[in-house]
Amino acid sequence: MDTVPPSSEPLRLHIPPHRSMPGQHPDFSYFRLPPAGGFQRPDIDAPASETHPLSNALIRVLDDDLAVGEWDPKLDPETLRQGLRWMMLTRAYDDRMYRAQRQGKTTFYMKCTGEEAIGVAQAMALLPDDMLFATYRQQGLLIARGYPLVDMMCQCYANARDPLKGRQLPVLYSSRKYSFFSLSGNLGTQFPQAVGWAMASAYKGDRRIAAGWIGEGATAEPDFHHALTFAAVYRAPVVLNVVNNQWAISSHQEVAGGEEATFAARAVGFGLATLRVDGNDFLAVYAATRWAADRARANHGATLIELFTYRAGSHSTSDDPSRYRPEDEPATWPLGDPIARLRDHLIRLGEWSEERHAALEKELTEKVRADNREAEKFGTLDQGPQFSAATMFEDVYKEMPWHLQRQREELGV
Repeated sequence: MDTVPPSSEPLRLHIPPHRSMPGQHPDFSYFRLPPAGGFQRPDIDAPASETHPLSNALIRVLDDDLAVGEWDPKLDPETLRQGLRWMMLTRAYDDRMYRAQRQGKTTFYMKCTGEEAIGVAQAMALLPDDMLFATYRQQGLLIARGYPLVDMMCQCYANARDPLKGRQLPVLYSSRKYSFFSLSGNLGTQFPQAVGWAMASAYKGDRRIAAGWIGEGATAEPDFHHALTFAAVYRAPVVLNVVNNQWAISSHQEVAGGEEATFAARAVGFGLATLRVDGNDFLAVYAATRWAADRARANHGATLIELFTYRAGSHSTSDDPSRYRPEDEPATWPLGDPIARLRDHLIRLGEWSEERHAALEKELTEKVRADNREAEKFGTLDQGPQFSAATMFEDVYKEMPWHLQRQREELGV
């Protein structure tokens, strides 16, 4: 007896559509902009399930340059000006290093244009010794923590003052002093590393929490799911950030699973707290990060934050975004420019002006130029000098074993 029901048509796969191709008008019809200040702020000890409706929301504070709603962190003007300065410094640094790559002084570079509010606001919301497991587009974390630009530049140049002695690719920074874990070019690793570090911190009875970052494309990696499982089971004191900048190199966020559900909603099945935030709103990013950090520090568990933003520049200096999206798409992004939005907010408060902004922009541009001149004194990737070959034997073992000592002697270094 035939038990298979007849089908009127053959099976077919659904291929997420590419929204708009080069030469077409940008299409953001998949995005619905909710009003600012329209969502409640739960207590940090609220059950995770109380946050789950926020996985389909978009926490916003800035509305026509005004701060509104329960998520307004009530930051004083000086703190806002400091945040603006660090975002502008991050952008100036990016622009300088991009040009350096085009001049052949380093192999490649990756900018965070349009995403500066994420690195800077989150660094300010966390404590200075909280451990950060970032990706290559959160240079604002280091800059807001005061890490020297000269050291960042030397790392990109792999020169004689490179803190990592030429062992890492450009932009893969590392600093134990600044609680910034070594960047990994293999994406997704940041989440299980952050969760494991946070579990160890709790196991030791420490007070430091961890934070990790990945892009929306890396949520398809097994590491993402492993991390969420351990974070949920052991209530690890960690903040897990998914930076949804709409593009994973040349594939749109829908290919990573953003068509049918938000990335924040993936926390629901794990029983984790979750927030979805306007990543171009400095105040909203700060408020959500502080909420999640306070929750973790109070032993109420981990939080998954989706930071909804836009990668205004190319994926890297090896990428040409005009081949897969309209050239004017960045300018039409509905959530705007994070630097311009905070600038306008400060002007609305009477705490800033166009003249002061232009003066600061000039000051920071000159600072970056001066720091770059200093960094180039120690060499560039194309001209040297680089570290001696003898350094390949250093920093590998606490005590160098005999066979490496013999190899070093044979090389005469």
